[in-house]
Amino acid sequence: MKSPVRKMFDDIANRYDFLNHTLSGCQDILWRRSCCRELKRMKPGKRLLDLCGGTGDFAATYEKFNGVQDVAILGDFSYGMLKGAADKKTTAVPVQLDAMKMPFADATFDVILNGFGMRNLPDAEGGLRESARVLADGGYLQVLEFFSPRNVFNKFFYKCLAPLFIPVLGAVFSKRDAYEYLVNSIIRFLPVADFVALAEKNGFELVHVKPCFFGVAYRVLLRRKSATAGGAR
Repeated sequence: MKSPVRKMFDDIANRYDFLNHTLSGCQDILWRRSCCRELKRMKPGKRLLDLCGGTGDFAATYEKFNGVQDVAILGDFSYGMLKGAADKKTTAVPVQLDAMKMPFADATFDVILNGFGMRNLPDAEGGLRESARVLADGGYLQVLEFFSPRNVFNKFFYKCLAPLFIPVLGAVFSKRDAYEYLVNSIIRFLPVADFVALAEKNGFELVHVKPCFFGVAYRVLLRRKSATAGGAR
């Protein structure tokens, strides 16, 4: 938990929401809403974990579309980010935690949200395995993420355009090195197809993959396999 990445998020917490919305042209708000509408159609149970939840935008959006939950946890490794959730309209209880080793029993949750957090984990496979552990059979993991670019448009965007303007905006409004990290973390992360394959090896089945803004980001909805169907605990 005492890592340079955690410290970086602590340092930018007070400007994180503003820059997220600015850099995406507020598209990130629409992407979260789309995820939450889709989950509503799945009629999941009412135990929610917003994992790598930062300042609580995803949890607040989820409750707006799906109502107050019986259990709602906002989990993140950055205390600074969790403090930013104080003014959000969510009942989720903030818990500082390690996503690789969560302090919850098996099958505690029906829905896990993970918005832009998977690529910040030291091991995506370990993060998926731990998410599967704390999900009930048939529960949902909704991942909203920037994946390593593979088509021509995304390679041009992330390898040519993004390194020019994202760190500059970060320098103006927050910290340049944090937003250089953002771009590099995307380029180094898995392509979406490889991420789905990894999830299917670690207790999940794919519901759907949907691109956001020509694949700049993706919404990946996964369902926890039942133990009888071969899902590992």
